[in-house]
Amino acid sequence: MSLHLYWFLPSHGDGRDLAERRGGPRSTTITRRKPTLGYLGQVARAADQLGFEGVLTPAGLFCEDAWVVASALAAQTDRLKFMIAIRPGLVAPLLAAQMAATFQRISGDRLQFNVVIGGDPDEQHRFGDWLDHDARYERAGEFLRILSGVWDGKPYTFDGVHYQVRDALLTRPPAVPPTVFLGGSSGAARQAAAEHAEVYLTWGESPGGLAGMFKQARQEAEEHGRALSCGTRLHVITRETADEAWAEADRLIAGLDAETIAAAQRRFAASESEGQRRMAALHGGGLEIYPNVWTGYGLARPGPAAALVGSHAEVADRIAEFHAAGADHLILSAQPHLEEAYTFAEGVMPILRARGLL
Repeated sequence: MSLHLYWFLPSHGDGRDLAERRGGPRSTTITRRKPTLGYLGQVARAADQLGFEGVLTPAGLFCEDAWVVASALAAQTDRLKFMIAIRPGLVAPLLAAQMAATFQRISGDRLQFNVVIGGDPDEQHRFGDWLDHDARYERAGEFLRILSGVWDGKPYTFDGVHYQVRDALLTRPPAVPPTVFLGGSSGAARQAAAEHAEVYLTWGESPGGLAGMFKQARQEAEEHGRALSCGTRLHVITRETADEAWAEADRLIAGLDAETIAAAQRRFAASESEGQRRMAALHGGGLEIYPNVWTGYGLARPGPAAALVGSHAEVADRIAEFHAAGADHLILSAQPHLEEAYTFAEGVMPILRARGLL
C-alpha cells in the first residue's frame, strides 16, 4: 500500500530550538512561538495545501485542548484530517462517541483517533488517573469496544472491569467512524491494538527494530481475525545537502548542558512507558543509531527521540526503508513546524511521489 503521511500540530508551542533557552546573550536567545489559533492555523493550512493527509493533534498538560483546536482548524482547512489524541479514562466512551459523531458531520469526516495511554505517573495522577500501565491498556480496550458497539446507532450494553453501560445509544451515528490509531511499545499495547485498532503506532527507531514489533502486532491481529496497519512517529531535518542537515542537528542540541541531559534521562528511566524507556536507551552508543537516524531529540525531550537527518534524497531513502519494514503511516515533525513543512514537502515529497510511495 502507499504511504500515509502526516504532520504534527504544535499545540504546546513551537520554535527553532528543542525548548526555550533561558539567559545568555540576547543574540542567542530565540523566542518561542505561542500556540495561538493564528499560528496553528498557519501550520494546518500549510499541511493541507502541501499534501499531508492529516496532523497529529496532541493532548497533555502543556497542550491546548485537542478537540477545541481541531474543531476550530477544521473550518480553516479543506482536506486535512485531525488525528486527535484521546485518553481513555478521562472521558466517558459514549460521550467520546457523541463528540466524534459531531466532529465528523461538521468537518466532512476528517476525524481520526490517536488513543494515548500515558506513561508519566505524575501526569496521570494530576488528571486523577491512578491505574497502572497494563490496567490502562485493559481500560482502553473496553473503551474501544464500547465505541465500536455504538457506531451503528443501536442500543449497546457492556459490563466490563472498567466500564459498565446499559443501552448506550448514539442517536446520530457518523456515516464514517474515525480510524483508530493506538500506540505503544509494550506487549499490552500490541495486544490492545491487535484487538481494537486499525493502526498500531510506535515511536521511531531503526527500521529493523520496528519491523519486529510490526510483525508481532500483525500476527496478534491475525489471531483475532483482523488486519492491522502499522505506523511510526519521527522528527525530520532535511536539507539540500547532508552537511546542511547535520549542521542543523548539531545546532539544536548545542545549548544543552550535561546537567539538563542527566536530569532528563533520570526522568525517562523512571517512566512507566516502555516506549519512553526504549527511547532513552537508543543513544547509549551514540546519537546516530542507524544511517540518517539521529536521537538527539531524546537527550532532553520526552516522547519520540529519533529524527531523520540528511539530504532530501537520503531522507527519502530512509522513508522508503521504513515503509519496506512495514510502516504504512508516518507522522513527522520538525523545528519550527511551519517552515519545515514546506522544506520537507518541497524537497522530499516529490522524490517519494516519483518512487510511487505517495
